[in-house]
Amino acid sequence: MPDLLLASTKRQIDHPVEPIFPNRWSPRAMNGAHITQETLNSLFEAARWAPSSSNNQPWRFIYALRSSDAWPAFIELLFPNNQTWCKQAAALILMVSKQTFENGKPSLTHSFDCGAAWMSLALQGSLLGLVMHGMQGFDYGKAIEVVGLPDGYSVEAICAVGYPGSAEDLPEALRVRELPSARKSVGEFAFEGKFPA
Repeated sequence: MPDLLLASTKRQIDHPVEPIFPNRWSPRAMNGAHITQETLNSLFEAARWAPSSSNNQPWRFIYALRSSDAWPAFIELLFPNNQTWCKQAAALILMVSKQTFENGKPSLTHSFDCGAAWMSLALQGSLLGLVMHGMQGFDYGKAIEVVGLPDGYSVEAICAVGYPGSAEDLPEALRVRELPSARKSVGEFAFEGKFPA
């Protein structure tokens, strides 16, 4: 197996992959700079091309720019520990998925497909040098109310988007975690033929 070390993240890879995969991670430090609508639309364009069952495209993104009237309600959705660092984000994006196909039949893969769109969005952001940090640390029920989500949709996650900042500006408890995380080896999650006993 190749012994490859990626200098930008200090992550060890065991098998050849394009650098975008191990180089992507989820920092928290952001500098508070504004993001343009054009840049945000580039993220959504990447998500647009994600695969989905029967081309259903069940993902929906509802967002608030930090400079918008919607921002206070979005930041209040977050649990307090996430509010401390997300206050420097340029945007928050709520990710939801439609539970059915257009004909009303259940879409068993709506969450899976939304996850594919999120990964496309995250990789595009990484290529643009943005912080892309997805999280579940927010009030899901309140999110439904804040964005007026109709029945038939599931709240999946929320994402903070921004430009990189300094780890020194984070609370000490988060500062020490501002590093790319390790990953399980392939052999721990990929199995041929049968789930291991």
